Amino acid sequence: MTEIPEHLLKRAQEARERAAKAGDGAEPAAEPEAEAPTSETSAAASKIPAHLLERSKAARDTAGGGGTAVVTAEAPTAPLPAGAAPTPTGPGGHTQRLLTVVKSGSIQDVKSKPVDKVHVWPHLLIVEFVAALAVTAFTLVFSVFVNAPLLELANPNETPNPSKAPWYFLGLQELLTMFHPMVAGVTIPGMALFVLILAPYIDKNPNTSPEKRKFAVSLMTIHLMFWAVLVMIGSFFRGPGQNFVLPWQEGLFFEL
Repeated sequence: MTEIPEHLLKRAQEARERAAKAGDGAEPAAEPEAEAPTSETSAAASKIPAHLLERSKAARDTAGGGGTAVVTAEAPTAPLPAGAAPTPTGPGGHTQRLLTVVKSGSIQDVKSKPVDKVHVWPHLLIVEFVAALAVTAFTLVFSVFVNAPLLELANPNETPNPSKAPWYFLGLQELLTMFHPMVAGVTIPGMALFVLILAPYIDKNPNTSPEKRKFAVSLMTIHLMFWAVLVMIGSFFRGPGQNFVLPWQEGLFFEL
């Protein structure tokens, strides 16, 4: 059964008592005020909200008219005497209607989201500085116990054939055997570095999963494979006079 506010029940009880007294003291014809008012006049006289009247009527129909609280909710009050102050329509004299309560989750996001960005200083630079110190210390200790693979003293009267650069420069030396020095030493490396510089501005995907960064992974793979192939050709497939040889037939013309 629908709950009726307590102040409405009290007002309905007072109205019923006044209506009973008025019915005992005079005939209905002599007292036109005692006639049962319509729903519009009762709502205006008693100041009961329309939605409460509708709810009480629906509850009465459902209960078959047997509920006392339902009957008294719709009972009208008699008109107020002249000069009488109106009865407050709510607890404390408030006339505001209750609004629908909306959960905070539907109007604002209260869940904290993980932050995947940190400041370069101190988070990144401290890690890089510690890594640089570790690599320097390892190189220093390694160089104390292991000698560098140096050859004999250079003889100006005898030039080794072939004369190869260190392995990390053999890719550039291999390019020099294929193209003009301007193209092999400036144009191709410059274009490769320029493309690598523009890569973060071309691929703005913030995802960190390798399977979702196909452009970046493909670009770096092509760059590394291109340079690795040139280093391998210059190391194992170039013989005297920088001619192309097969290492399993002509031998290995490469020393660390």
